[in-house]
Amino acid sequence: MSAAERAVPDALAALVAYGLAALWLLTLTPSAPMTQLAGLAAGAVVAGAAVGSVLRRVPRFSTPADRVTLLRAVLVALCAVLAVQQLFTGPRTDLLLPVLGGATFLLDGLDGAVARRTGTSSAEGARFDGATDAALVLVLSVAAAAVVGPWTLATGAMYYAFSAAGFLRPHLRATLPPSTSRKAIGAFQPFALLVALLPVTPPNAAVAAPALALGLLAFSFTRDVVQLESRHRAVVLDAEAGLTAL
Repeated sequence: MSAAERAVPDALAALVAYGLAALWLLTLTPSAPMTQLAGLAAGAVVAGAAVGSVLRRVPRFSTPADRVTLLRAVLVALCAVLAVQQLFTGPRTDLLLPVLGGATFLLDGLDGAVARRTGTSSAEGARFDGATDAALVLVLSVAAAAVVGPWTLATGAMYYAFSAAGFLRPHLRATLPPSTSRKAIGAFQPFALLVALLPVTPPNAAVAAPALALGLLAFSFTRDVVQLESRHRAVVLDAEAGLTAL
């Protein structure tokens, strides 16, 4: 089956996998029906967004790497089911959420490795991978809000705030040069939030880890914004200088 023919079956498989696994999760985490419904809805949004990112491609295609990312997205959706319930029922004392989140975190990078090995790297796949990473951080920040406070939501929201700013200032959507520190800071976000979610983590460490992550993330985004704004200003000045010379 070609990459184009795989897109719809892969998308449907991800939705079915989420639905079955989410229903099974609910049997392990009994709570009020409305709380369970809220969790299912949150997970459905995550899974639906992942599937939509594959089906909206023109031309439509799905690669082996995309299937790995879809798997990660399903795991993020399952984390969302538990995270939203945790907001209503309070912090969990088991390892179910940290284990699911940890598995998703550990799988990060596998899709890129598969893409390189199979020669199927693409800009669409890279964006899909990045969006899945952002969704994981958002979901974990929601779960951590029930443990250390609502301020952790700022960590999950920052990527989406930056993306929204790109609609108002299109030059913020420009491609930035690769940065090792940016990648390291990005990878630290889910790790720090997972540390806060572990029942065995001391209270001080549960607060310190996501606080450090938030500070580093704010620094990283601020640096990127300053760089993009400076580049844009230089382009504008060059254009104005060119018009003046004419």
